Amino acid sequence: MASPPIIILVAPQMGENIGAVARAMANFGLSELRLAAPRDGWPNPKATSTAANATHILEAAKVYDSFADALECIHVAYATTGRMRDMEKRIIEPAEAAQEMAENISGGRACAMVFGPERTGLTNADAGLCDALVSIPTAPEYRSLNIAQSSVIMGYEWFKAAGQEPPQTRELPSLAPKEDWLGMFEQLEGYLDQANFFRVEDKKAIMWQNLQNMLLRGAWSDQEVRTMRGVLRNIWERRRDKTLD
Repeated sequence: MASPPIIILVAPQMGENIGAVARAMANFGLSELRLAAPRDGWPNPKATSTAANATHILEAAKVYDSFADALECIHVAYATTGRMRDMEKRIIEPAEAAQEMAENISGGRACAMVFGPERTGLTNADAGLCDALVSIPTAPEYRSLNIAQSSVIMGYEWFKAAGQEPPQTRELPSLAPKEDWLGMFEQLEGYLDQANFFRVEDKKAIMWQNLQNMLLRGAWSDQEVRTMRGVLRNIWERRRDKTLD
């Protein structure tokens, strides 16, 4: 099987939790850790103290300024969340997510498990960049899990899925990496802002979130994203030329 899923921690707050995540990764055959804007900077000695024999994962960890940057070369991202979101996004359980990741990775797609900050979890904007929300079943009266606990459950399900009979290898359609999507989103948002599409500022966030989710469900290839960017550019330039006339 190709490389296992990448773990992305978004704005992690406590070094101890980062170390515990690294330890869980080592337990379940995961090796690549990405940190997006860690609160206390990096490296963090408190992470080392809780990582046990997984310090090699911490030493190789990659640090990014933002979650968007940390999605570099990722095709499919799964956001772990303990609360329901007001967005059109698939909600699945860890075992189903692990099976999907095994199939995607077998087909050559790079996958990521995404965990949000300990206090707040992922923002809707960050969750919106992912392809599915992963909800871990818990007692309804106490749903809170920290990132260390969540990473153990997700890692365990991945380890089981990876150890089963490999999914039948089949050629999956090409899928654009996240940086291609983010480039298109930046372009589209700029055009929409200039065209005053978001007429009510207070509603922009949810409207833009819905647009991104709608487009992401298309699962476009890199060529399809490039084609759409060309279409958008052409429409905008024609609009601009007519305005100048």
